[in-house]
Amino acid sequence: MTLSDEERTMEKTEKPLTDIPVVEDEEPSNGDDEEEGEEEHEEEEEAETEESRMRSDRSKMENLFRRISTERVPLRVHDVIIKGNTKTKDSLIEAEVEALKSASTVQELLQAASIANARLQRLEIFDSVNITIDAGPSELPGTANVIVEVVESKNPLTGEIGMFTKPEARSWSLEGSLKLKNLFGYGDIWDGSLAYGWDQTSEVSVGVSLPRFKGLVTPLTARVYLLSQDWLKFSSYKEQSLGLSLGTILSKNHDLAYNLSWRTLADPSQMASRSVRKQHGHGLLSSLKYTFKIDERNNPLRPTRGYAFVSTSQIGGLFPDYRSLRFFRQEVDLRYALPLGFYNSALNVGVSGGVLFPWGSGFLNKSSSIAERFFLGGNSSPVCTLGGPTSVLGFKTRGLGPTEPRREVRLDSNNENSDSSGRDFLGGDLAVTAFADLSFDLPLRVFREAGIHGHAFACAGNLTKLTENAFRNVSFQKFLDSFRTSAGFGIIVPTKLFRMEVNYCYILKQHEHDRGKTGVQFSFSSPL
Repeated sequence: MTLSDEERTMEKTEKPLTDIPVVEDEEPSNGDDEEEGEEEHEEEEEAETEESRMRSDRSKMENLFRRISTERVPLRVHDVIIKGNTKTKDSLIEAEVEALKSASTVQELLQAASIANARLQRLEIFDSVNITIDAGPSELPGTANVIVEVVESKNPLTGEIGMFTKPEARSWSLEGSLKLKNLFGYGDIWDGSLAYGWDQTSEVSVGVSLPRFKGLVTPLTARVYLLSQDWLKFSSYKEQSLGLSLGTILSKNHDLAYNLSWRTLADPSQMASRSVRKQHGHGLLSSLKYTFKIDERNNPLRPTRGYAFVSTSQIGGLFPDYRSLRFFRQEVDLRYALPLGFYNSALNVGVSGGVLFPWGSGFLNKSSSIAERFFLGGNSSPVCTLGGPTSVLGFKTRGLGPTEPRREVRLDSNNENSDSSGRDFLGGDLAVTAFADLSFDLPLRVFREAGIHGHAFACAGNLTKLTENAFRNVSFQKFLDSFRTSAGFGIIVPTKLFRMEVNYCYILKQHEHDRGKTGVQFSFSSPL
């Protein structure tokens, strides 16, 4: 049978390339050379196969990333598999990763997985969290399985202890706490804390926080506390409170808290001024506090751009008892950070204000509770203190505002000699503070790497009384003219244990009985 020319051509074309002999050398070779050639040929084929496989996988990944970045890739979650939890309830983890099931594209799934990972880490009961996206069943194309693997804390009991100081108040405190995590498997964190302060504040408290409580989708906290605060040096009274507080985080920007406590104000020294003596005794505090907060600054300790706003509203007197303190308190705080473009410098400006007023029958003639009033002064940084009017650099704690002489103490039986024990700071019902702070890097590289930087600042603040018909004597111009002001510069040294400020403060304006002082001042605060 004879083949046509066309058939011969097709036969040559269809013949595999591997069947065509390749002659590398015309010289005859022995058997060993042939075996070595075959081995080298096999190794080259394996290397080429592995390389081609890697090249193919890389190409597929690049195509996938390119497709994800340019178009929405539809995908449905078939199942969420939870692994690693031996104590934690599945329902808790499922509630935190619920958003994964509603993802309809690859992009949505990746974003939901990132949010779910952060939410699980925020529970503080896992050492690690790993979320893996795997292909779904082969019979269900376009689906994926999400594997959530957690590692529970090996040691559920943790503790902390530290010593803190407030040089401006010449006080020290020793604080310690114990935390027991995930006792019942619901993400519950039980903690007990003890704070003992020399000459100022002591507190013993026990609390629990739950990320989810039954049908509630927001975290819930509860705390029982015994608090003692010593303000004898400044305002001639000691405060003791035994109470219960309940709080919940409604959303990212909204907090709600309820406080019920039995409070006692007393003066063991028997030297309080007349206005403070009227405040002594027992009182019932039943208040609801709502906080709205937005903080878009890039750093809470050294912001160089962004803004922040906080509004806190508190109403007291919700308990039907004649000893219940009835008042309304409102605070606002606005901050803005503007980068200047050289030496990592930024200008921070802020203004805050607060007002306190009693309510109920005859409230115009009533006096507000001294424990709820506003007090200004202290060396805490106004840049880091977000929440309301408190800090005016250069003035001591409770170092400005309305004062009243303390009672005189007779030194002998003939009443010939007497001793005046200073003045009590009474606080105010209306308070306003403002500041401007210019922060900048220092020229030395070693300082910049350690985060040590300098700043120059100017502060102003004022407070006054509104209750007992005192608001009739308050005018805008009079309030503006009575502002206290200060300015200065300093160095800020951040460390892992504390944040230290060394400032030189110059008092620009103060009143006769204010406790302001020009000179070098130190301030220590938490690094967080």
